[in-house]
Amino acid sequence: MGKIGISGRIAGAFINSRLTPLIVVASLILGVFAVMVTPREEEPQIIVPMYDVMVMYPGASAKEVQERVTRPMEGLLYEIKGVEYVYSITRPGMSMVIVRFHVGEDTERSLVKLYDKLMSNYDIIPPGVSKPLVKPKSIDEVPILTLTISGEKYNGYQLRQVAAEMANELKKDPDICEIAITGGQKRQLKVAIDPAKLRAYGISPLAIIDMFNTSNTQMPSGSFQKDNKEILVATGGFLKNAEDVGNLVVGTSGASAIYLKNIATISDGPEDPANYVFTGNAASNDRPGADIHTAATISMAKKSGSNATAIANRAIAKTEQMKGWIIPKDIDINVTRNYGETAEEKSNELLDHLMIATFSVIILIALTLGWKESIVVAVAVPVTLALTLLVTYIYGYTLNRVTLFSLIFSIGILVDDAIVVVENIHRHFKTGGASIQRAVMAVDEVGNPTILATFTVIAALLPMAFVSGLMGPYMRPIPVGASAAMIFSILIAFVVTPWMSFKVLRNVKHADHAEEAGGKAITTFYEKMLRPLIQHRGYRIAGLMTVAGLLAVALLLLPLKLVMVKMLPFDNKSEIQIIIDMPAGTPLEETARATRAIAEYVRTVAEVRDFQLYIGTAAPFNFNGLVRHYYLRQQPNTADIQINLVEKGRRRAQSHDVAKRIRGPIQEIAKHYGANVKVAEIPPGPPVLSTLVAELYGPDPTRQTQLAHQIKNIFETTPGVVAV
Repeated sequence: MGKIGISGRIAGAFINSRLTPLIVVASLILGVFAVMVTPREEEPQIIVPMYDVMVMYPGASAKEVQERVTRPMEGLLYEIKGVEYVYSITRPGMSMVIVRFHVGEDTERSLVKLYDKLMSNYDIIPPGVSKPLVKPKSIDEVPILTLTISGEKYNGYQLRQVAAEMANELKKDPDICEIAITGGQKRQLKVAIDPAKLRAYGISPLAIIDMFNTSNTQMPSGSFQKDNKEILVATGGFLKNAEDVGNLVVGTSGASAIYLKNIATISDGPEDPANYVFTGNAASNDRPGADIHTAATISMAKKSGSNATAIANRAIAKTEQMKGWIIPKDIDINVTRNYGETAEEKSNELLDHLMIATFSVIILIALTLGWKESIVVAVAVPVTLALTLLVTYIYGYTLNRVTLFSLIFSIGILVDDAIVVVENIHRHFKTGGASIQRAVMAVDEVGNPTILATFTVIAALLPMAFVSGLMGPYMRPIPVGASAAMIFSILIAFVVTPWMSFKVLRNVKHADHAEEAGGKAITTFYEKMLRPLIQHRGYRIAGLMTVAGLLAVALLLLPLKLVMVKMLPFDNKSEIQIIIDMPAGTPLEETARATRAIAEYVRTVAEVRDFQLYIGTAAPFNFNGLVRHYYLRQQPNTADIQINLVEKGRRRAQSHDVAKRIRGPIQEIAKHYGANVKVAEIPPGPPVLSTLVAELYGPDPTRQTQLAHQIKNIFETTPGVVAV
């Protein structure tokens, strides 16, 4: 043999080494380990430092708050290095500025820079304006699991008490970072003062408030020694029930004390309803209990980096254990969101597709090259994928649809290295006999072109890893995973494939001519197609013109709008959200009436499993709602309807098709109540605030309003616009 290149030297070192089978077994074991321990999530983790800065200005109008608080604060926050966007919401007496840093900025450092900017400017806060309150927001605050409880015999007050006890038990899970309860009424002690008795005794209402503040306290007051023990003394006490409140002394009349119960009526019970939460099932004949009932929802968010599937399974199992103990038997529990289940479902589905793709490639190799050659590929491809999954775990990625898609996408590319090497080894064994030297020579013969082709593919994929904005980190697992798979594929092609080929193909029959080693029919057909293009200039020009014509036709599909251009395809989710905005000043009951009317239509949709109505409060938000700040929808004129569809296997229509179908009828119902309704789907990628935004500037608010209505009419009459 002549001079051997790097590929031949690698093959020669491992083709007869006892370490090679150990490498194969260890790689497969590490791949299985990575699949088992890597956290599973539905979407990739995106670091987007986002903070809400809230400032109160009691008594000020919206315009005054805008001029004195919002604009100066926006200017200061824009000065922070790393800030990408600053949004603001101004209302009478309140201003909220949303600060969003560039994707990938360190969360803790961004928070420190924000606090530093605010604290260094405390001295310019106008009189009467509160100090800023900063609330960080991240994707980990999105609830992964929501449980909705309801019962025909229970009101909102009782359901909230049960939900609070459930939350106390569920909080004990070390991987749950936040639990919230939506719906129901809290316990409240109400003191209704009789004005006539108040005047008769000459007591001021402010004196009663001061009495509450001083009586509902307990403080350490020293200690004393007795019987060789140190006894700590605490004075005061906390109010526990209505009787304690009624026995508060609020004044004196002569030598007699005046108790609060003498001048007021005290009740211990639920607070006045500030919101309503209902749940209902689809109105199908085979589904009992289709009525809409009062409900309360428990939502749980996980800690960063933890496994959503494991947390959700533990929480559901613990809920089952609480039945008959904390949860009465006649209370229904409905899992209205389980991102752990959907994450596991998607990851398992993609892993199944990964296996199907692998077996398809193996079968194709068996039909074209032979079953022995397919055995070599059947070992090389799983080992490559196993090592890639290990790198994914080490790099900190989770198992989600993007990381698994990168592996499925790369199978068709990474199998090329193994095919080229095994086919050339097979050809050499056919023509010159099976030996280690000929196997090494065969690998070295195709080594440099294989390396060049591999790194060419990596060079084409890697630029995607440097895309900025939200889509960059979201899609980054594709170039990273596919590039890692390509690197491992070429290593496996030079380490494992020669070893496996020598073991499997050593008994291949010898052929006298090289042509017999390949597929003679395929070679003949290829020669007949290629020879005229090489020998005749006219055929070459015709071939090039044909390719150019097909390319032109493909490019014309875009301007002619014959094909839809999207970054990601529509996802078939199992939930849809309806956002309802009634006119400002609408009372809670009227909002509830409009929401119930829409819900009555929703329950007739064939694909709907169940739904929840959140009136005067926000539904547990998803990633889309986090970015759009849907959790701030706490006004009496706002409502959300959370729709849960039946499983994908039990319906033909995708969630996007269902959303399009119900949008028209829902908007028709909303018109009767003067409501503005939006049907919000969970996007398949990072959400955006709005597809198109028009901003108006000018000193005349009246003229601005007129122009805004004109632009709104233009938007509403534009084909394709579904909500303005």
